[in-house]
Amino acid sequence: MVKLSDDYLNNKAAFEQAGIKVPTYDQAALKQATADHPRWVHFGGGNLFRAFHAAIANTLIEKGELDSGVIVGETYDDDVVKDIYQAYNNRILRVVTKADGNFDKELFASVAEAYFFNPSHEDDWNNLFDVFKKDSLQVVTFSITEKGYNLRTVNGDLNDLTKADIANGPEKPKGNMAGLVSLLLARFNNGKAPLALLSTDNFSQNGDRLKESVLTIAKGWQENGFVGADFLAYLQDPQQISFPLSMIDRITPNPAEAVGDKLAAAGFEDHEIVHTPKHTNIAPFTNTEEAHYLVVEDAFPNGRPKFEDAGVIVTDRDTVNDADEMKVTTCLNPLHTALAIFGSVLGFDSIAKELQNKDLVALIKQIGYVEGLPVVTDPKVINPKDFINQLVTKRLPNPYIPDTPQRIATDTSQKIPVRYGVTIKHYDERDGFDPATLEFIPLTIAAWFRYLMAVNDEGASFEPSPDPMMADLQKYVGDIKLGDDVDVHAHLKDVLTNTSIFGQDLYAVGLGEKVENYFKQMIAGKGAIVATLEKALADHAQAVD
Repeated sequence: MVKLSDDYLNNKAAFEQAGIKVPTYDQAALKQATADHPRWVHFGGGNLFRAFHAAIANTLIEKGELDSGVIVGETYDDDVVKDIYQAYNNRILRVVTKADGNFDKELFASVAEAYFFNPSHEDDWNNLFDVFKKDSLQVVTFSITEKGYNLRTVNGDLNDLTKADIANGPEKPKGNMAGLVSLLLARFNNGKAPLALLSTDNFSQNGDRLKESVLTIAKGWQENGFVGADFLAYLQDPQQISFPLSMIDRITPNPAEAVGDKLAAAGFEDHEIVHTPKHTNIAPFTNTEEAHYLVVEDAFPNGRPKFEDAGVIVTDRDTVNDADEMKVTTCLNPLHTALAIFGSVLGFDSIAKELQNKDLVALIKQIGYVEGLPVVTDPKVINPKDFINQLVTKRLPNPYIPDTPQRIATDTSQKIPVRYGVTIKHYDERDGFDPATLEFIPLTIAAWFRYLMAVNDEGASFEPSPDPMMADLQKYVGDIKLGDDVDVHAHLKDVLTNTSIFGQDLYAVGLGEKVENYFKQMIAGKGAIVATLEKALADHAQAVD
């Protein structure tokens, strides 16, 4: 048996016997180089980072294009740092699971340090401040999910955490964004070196969202006298601090027991999955798919690693926007969210199993090919129709990508505005299109309200996935019982008119009543969700080439 912490340089044969590729670089030397001249910090040390960003860094280090490792700042779960990073010498086993059942296994030693970025962990907190003060730092990347950037309530007001952070100033802030702005203030006060802040989270205009959150905190501090106008000017000068856009795509679910079992059978000892008290599911290994895309705007005022040598598409802002909108609003995320919502209320525990259901496959084809593609902009670097073809025929049906609708359903309220709202807006704004002609996007929105009832299609209760707006949203539907003759409009109107959720008033674009009608059908009784889906497909589905 071989362990992740074994000497991979002098014990290469043992790793090869287990089918694991290992680095050729010395980890200790890389760690020292990182201490001397850090280049790259990443916030959010979860499974996506471990499968994708760490792999990019590993490739660049192997090619001599990156001369230090990645420093991870975990923002949510201190046990991840202690039990996954530090316990295994900051190493990662990345497993690419193929549809034929074969695995590609590779050890990464590209993470130099891992810290829990919270004032409660004083040493880690101070270490990251020291890193940000160094001129050599070029890029900070993020995979902290949509809610990591959120500073506001469902009504658009600043939330209590943000209000407190703005009132209390840069000393020991509690929120992610206030902590980041504190780091940027330290950099500003120690020479004003440039820096790129690159969000790689899975939503449109992610760099703009990051910039908005950073400036909201900074402007609040300026109003309260904690910082001067010169700090705001520093943050708003793209030659000093940039916020590049990105499009990222790599399905990376929680580590799977089936993968761990196969690793153990192959002779790898560290195959146990860790379930932390904060409900993080993580392991010394991470499992992911073969297909992957990362498209990045080339805006790095302090230089950057040669990302393109690791397969990253580095291009202009418009192309990133087009690629991102293609994926997030049309070709992947809306389909994923539809499967998450319907899968949760229909009792599925696997995305791959959902792809064996002809009605669910027909649903996502209608959302993608019929409703989405006509208004998507072709980014040229990726073909939109080919992207959906690959997703529907190869990626989602892969039984060795153990993804669940429950994982995808997490934070759905944060995803709806982009995953469906953008397409609705295009139908409203473009000549020759009318949002009232849409059928399967409003059907999915209706199913989301049905999901918020926390009652499945058989009438049994289930626990919805975590969502920062769950308590607020359930107030509107939580008292509805299956079979009730209720005033659906009275229950849904306040949400359907909420532009922060849908991007527009759905009644104003002709969809509010359609959502209400589908929702009314779905609460008729047991089996009503399946019946509503079947009827919608029979009445409205169009042929797909």
